[in-house]
Amino acid sequence: MQPRFNFTIHATDGKARTGTIAMQRGDVRTPAFMPVGTAATVKAMKVEDVRASGADIILGNTYHLMLRPGAERIARLGGLHKFMGWERPILTDSGGYQVMSLSDLRKITEDGVTFASHLDGSRHMLSPERSMEIQRLLGSDIVMAFDECPRADRPRDEIARSMEMSMRWAKRSRDAFDAGGEHARRSALFGIQQGALDEQLRGESAAKLTEIGFDGYAIGGLAVGEGQEAMFATLDFAPGQLPADRPRYLMGVGKPDDLVGAVERGVDMFDCVLPTRSGRTAQAFTWSGTVNLRNARHAEDSGPLDARCACPTCAKYSRAYLHHLHKSGEILGAMLLTEHNLWFYQALMQAIRDAIQEGRFAAFAADFRRDYLGR
Repeated sequence: MQPRFNFTIHATDGKARTGTIAMQRGDVRTPAFMPVGTAATVKAMKVEDVRASGADIILGNTYHLMLRPGAERIARLGGLHKFMGWERPILTDSGGYQVMSLSDLRKITEDGVTFASHLDGSRHMLSPERSMEIQRLLGSDIVMAFDECPRADRPRDEIARSMEMSMRWAKRSRDAFDAGGEHARRSALFGIQQGALDEQLRGESAAKLTEIGFDGYAIGGLAVGEGQEAMFATLDFAPGQLPADRPRYLMGVGKPDDLVGAVERGVDMFDCVLPTRSGRTAQAFTWSGTVNLRNARHAEDSGPLDARCACPTCAKYSRAYLHHLHKSGEILGAMLLTEHNLWFYQALMQAIRDAIQEGRFAAFAADFRRDYLGR
């Protein structure tokens, strides 16, 4: 039988690492990109097509699923994997970020967060214990601790107070998770480092999380408007503050060049809505940079979207056809571009893993930036 959770590092190249997370529902190759399945679906994709793109794991969203259709209902229907037809690992976020970002009417106390649903205004309470319960009902393979995510531009004392409360919530999350019976015996729990852009605060957060003990550690509070330069400056120290023998997960990131830069700094896992959201708005990611399929210059281009891409979209359809679909508002346009973008992201991760394994990651990163960014 597969282990509950085991992380093996196969090779390193500078700070970059490649390895495998082994879990009961399958292995996850790292560095890994997780497509986002917010509401029990990776938008515009069937799960078998998500898997065909190369994805080993996807992300589900606690906040959205607790509101609709409800965690208890999903549990009665056999859990999230059965509900959506995805048999491999699922990571669920804690719901904390969405509570902070989507709900205008919220009250944060030591107990947790009381908030109004963005759907119908109904009132709900989300605490570390309730977040662990919801993720248990969903049947999550990797559970995220409940935390608060303040903006990086808030005053330092406010960020410090928030980080300290998140660390208390992390301990409560650990205790509630461990009380989860069979689910706790087959799933994993990740803690979330906070502290915005402050090296000292992030160090204190990492020390407290390590003392509690988690299967993996996320870097939270980035990609929330601070810009790539500030994010990379924080990643120059933040991953190294976390245990080297556990996976490091950068939440909510990001653009392809963000992924390459974060891997350079020691990050192992990523998630972002960008490839799916962009697919619905006519933006494609290619090895030569981003492409806007609404642009008139594609109207009579009979060539593939990306000649270096092996995805079904590039194998069968022209830029001209994709341009037509998006200009016409056809649903198929969103489906085909989403498929391409997910294939591109997974191909990028495989190329990163290969480059690290072969000890040529620095050269790969330089070539990628030259082709993708033109520099």
